[in-house]
Amino acid sequence: MDTTHRVVIDDARGLAGLADNSVELVVTSPPYPMIEMWDELFTDLDPAVGDHLAAGDGEAAFEGMHAILDSVWDALDRVLVDGGIACINIGDATRTLDGGFRVYQNHARIIDALTARGFEPLPEIIWRKPTNSAAKFMGSGMVPPNAYVTLEHEYVLPFRNGGDRRSFQPNAEPRYNAAYFWEERNRWFSDLWTDLRGVEQSLAAAELRDRSAAFPFGLPYRLINMYSVYGDTVCDPFFGTGTTGLAAAVAGRNSVGYELDPAFGSVFEARIDDAPTLSRQVISDRLAAHREFVAAERDAGETFSYDATHYDVPVRTSQEQSLRLYAAESVEPTDGGYRVTHTPFDDDDAGADAPY
Repeated sequence: MDTTHRVVIDDARGLAGLADNSVELVVTSPPYPMIEMWDELFTDLDPAVGDHLAAGDGEAAFEGMHAILDSVWDALDRVLVDGGIACINIGDATRTLDGGFRVYQNHARIIDALTARGFEPLPEIIWRKPTNSAAKFMGSGMVPPNAYVTLEHEYVLPFRNGGDRRSFQPNAEPRYNAAYFWEERNRWFSDLWTDLRGVEQSLAAAELRDRSAAFPFGLPYRLINMYSVYGDTVCDPFFGTGTTGLAAAVAGRNSVGYELDPAFGSVFEARIDDAPTLSRQVISDRLAAHREFVAAERDAGETFSYDATHYDVPVRTSQEQSLRLYAAESVEPTDGGYRVTHTPFDDDDAGADAPY
């Protein structure tokens, strides 16, 4: 199995060059409106935003920033297949302007924007990101009533393009091979994620660090497994360091990303070269975690009625039996991107020594 991964150095507004109905999943994290590190970017795209900020008009600046993002959301309906999913990671912002402190609810504004464009909102996920600070408040210290709680969470907002779910042929191999383990489903499809930490980055230039709002690899990898099947195409309109593209390569999906800053192209080149090593580690970890789950369940007196077809492990449900994981074997550069070759990952590849 081969997948392709393309990086488009261009403005994401309109998603120019991306064909209609060519994407099954969008996973992205846009610049967060009203977070100061993004003021310059939004002002470059619309100078009126800077004027509003200078005048202390937070509401107008907030709306101007979201109007820029709206031009990207306008294109999602065009490029996503009917029933395709868009997952948007966003955090709210707190800010003092013209002497007044308030929260700017980015997640609510994006829900309104996508719903107005015909997308069906699905149950949202709270991604809790504990702060390293011991102080859990802002404001007036130890006396009421003028302190404010600290935001320690972001949102993952899933939307379906239209009201109908995607349809598949009965027992379609790309879908059933892309199954996840029962215990993974229970963890992934919870509305509260606490097991994903913020990203640790090692970017060479301080300017790139300032321009990146990368999420951890586990976030797009999880969403890609939840909402797509093998061979699907995943789009990230705000590509940055390319974490979504890397996760797609590891998960056996195609990807296309849009990024304004050409410097990030070389960052992704270095990252995707590591896809073969990373994919084998991720797969080995998933199989090891499943074996630990099975051992714990058996110690608790539980039994398993099914066996996986491709791995020497029992599984909880019949739908897990066809699960098959594919490792990235090689990465080759192509015109405008990369081609990744994948092969089925076997128990022998992990040096598995199952205790049953």
